[in-house]
Amino acid sequence: MASSDLIEMAGTVTQVFQGGNFEVETEEGLKVHAHLAGKLRRFRIRVVLGDKVTVEVSPYDLTKGRIIFRHK
Repeated sequence: MASSDLIEMAGTVTQVFQGGNFEVETEEGLKVHAHLAGKLRRFRIRVVLGDKVTVEVSPYDLTKGRIIFRHK
């Protein structure tokens, strides 16, 4: 799937799991299980409970996604 097909949503981290996995509640009210994108892992950007983040979600499965940006 091309990256242009993905849907970007803003949300807040509500739970932190092991291995860089998170539960994000979007502004639309969806709960998304998301993992960190490669650039966030590579540059060791920390994402903690309560952070505002941007999540990319597939249009086919709105329950799984990837965190691509952490807002300050």
